[in-house]
Amino acid sequence: MTKNLTTISQFIEKSIGEWKSIRSTHSLAFQEFENSTSKIYIKNINSKNKKVIEIFKNYKLSLNLESIAISIKWQAFSDWEEDNMSEADETILIFLPNDEKSGIVLRNKGYTESFISSSNYFFDEENNLHIKTIYKSKVSEERISFLSTHIRSRFSTIRNLENYSVIQTSHTSEIRNLASLKD
Repeated sequence: MTKNLTTISQFIEKSIGEWKSIRSTHSLAFQEFENSTSKIYIKNINSKNKKVIEIFKNYKLSLNLESIAISIKWQAFSDWEEDNMSEADETILIFLPNDEKSGIVLRNKGYTESFISSSNYFFDEENNLHIKTIYKSKVSEERISFLSTHIRSRFSTIRNLENYSVIQTSHTSEIRNLASLKD
C-alpha cells in the first residue's frame, strides 16, 4: 500500500493520466454478471472553468477557488450485449475538503442515477479513498486504492435505499498507460 498519502489533492494528482480499466460487475438482483474494459482519462480542470462554475450554480453554491476539479472521460466496451457495444461519457467531479481526511464531492451527474449528485468522501487508515453517494432510491459506496504507483483497484456496492439490500457489486483493476505520461 502507498504510505503517507493523506490529502485529496495528493490522491488526485496520483490519479491524473490515462488508465486501462478491467471491470467485473455482478448484478445480484438479476443473477447476472458483466465484464467490461475501458479507457479512462482523468485530468485536472481549473476552478474557473465554465463547467465547474455551472456545477456550483446547479448546487446554489458560491464558487470555491480552493476546490479541486477533475474531468473523468471514459470509453467502455462490454460483453453484456451480443454485439459488444461501446459507450463513452464524461463526468466532472469537484472535491471540497472539510479537512485532510474528508470532504464533499459535487458532480455534474451521478453514476448510479443520472442527475446531479453529491457524495461524502473520506480516507481510511490505509489511505483508501471511500466515496458514498445517496440517490433517490439507491446508495452507492466505492473504495479506491493504489496497489502501486500505476495500479488502482476499485470496489463498489450499490444498495437499495429502502431496505439496504445489495443490488450490485463490482471490482475494477485500473492500469496506467505509461506512454501517456510522456506527453
